[in-house]
Amino acid sequence: MTQQFSQRIASSLELRKRQGLHRQLSAVSNGNTTSLRKYNQEFVNFSSNDYLGLAADKSLAKAWQKGIDIYGNGSGASPLVTGFSYAHQALEERLCTWLGYSRAILFSSGFSANQAMLFALMEKQDLLLQDKLNHASLIEAGLLCPASMKRFHHNDISHLENQIAGNTLVVTEGVFSMDGDLSPLADIAKATQGKAWLAVDDAHGIGVLGEEGKGSCQRAGIKPQLLVVTFGKAFGLSGAAIMCDEMTGEYLTQFARHHVYSTAIPPSQAHALNEAVNIIASQQWRRDKLFELYHYYDQQLGTLPGYQYTQTPIKPVVVGDAAQSIQLASDLKQKGLWLTAIRPPTVAKGKARLRITLTTNHTKQQVEQLATELHSLIEG
Repeated sequence: MTQQFSQRIASSLELRKRQGLHRQLSAVSNGNTTSLRKYNQEFVNFSSNDYLGLAADKSLAKAWQKGIDIYGNGSGASPLVTGFSYAHQALEERLCTWLGYSRAILFSSGFSANQAMLFALMEKQDLLLQDKLNHASLIEAGLLCPASMKRFHHNDISHLENQIAGNTLVVTEGVFSMDGDLSPLADIAKATQGKAWLAVDDAHGIGVLGEEGKGSCQRAGIKPQLLVVTFGKAFGLSGAAIMCDEMTGEYLTQFARHHVYSTAIPPSQAHALNEAVNIIASQQWRRDKLFELYHYYDQQLGTLPGYQYTQTPIKPVVVGDAAQSIQLASDLKQKGLWLTAIRPPTVAKGKARLRITLTTNHTKQQVEQLATELHSLIEG
């Protein structure tokens, strides 16, 4: 009987290879910058989620180093034991002041925050409605939580409205990570008002969109009951927080198992994250630079087959065939451009793509180089 595990694993791996969907880790240097290195070759990195260029920012590094000097290395325990420090408290308070919520519950990752939110809040008699293109962390949590889950057509308000019934939680993303498109948050908020709670995962909108980088919800003029902000994209670090009211925050403190039973993020990291909020809120030039690059990107690539217009740093070029997307990414690497081919199951079958991301640290010359090579490879 013990052979079954090995046989199942081997069979699954072989099938994935035959389907052209096998993925591999690739160790690189400077992957958090626009000048990635692998062995002795340098690439322009168009695959990072470091939208505001903070992942290698010297002032943010100094804030983390100062945090280590003050608080030491790790937190040493879970938040409800001794892992919750003054640095964590200061970060929560700063997030609340910035985003207009009463509580911020911290987690080690956006994946954990999303799963904790749904596992803690949903019960058997509840209905969970999710956008069809929500992140895997949300869909998986929806499948595993006690509630009944249904998925509404992507950004389809009518389909959503027709499914709301009873005690309903509606979950969407502010910016969708593979297509870079925006959720119609104002319309969703109107559809759910008085009928359902709304949760928004703004992993790819926070820091980039809205006044002071307050994200998709501020841009849309709404305030959902639950807002998930992650620190691994525009913040340049890692971790996440669920923003909510006082009572919901207390409930999550008691019942969100990913929060209760996980070691708290290092206090030095919380100290650095506080500084990241200050940088994001005050340095508008970072977003202005991004917007300039969007416009230049559209000028250079607007006629390319597979081009998709977006109002975010995520710029997909839809290829369709998985094998072709892999070949394109490989050909671009030969030209010194690092792009990632995104294939099923991350995206739907027939929707394989190159996922291009822009950051504040890119230059127009780098965008022009990318455009030249893409036009050459795709149009011949």
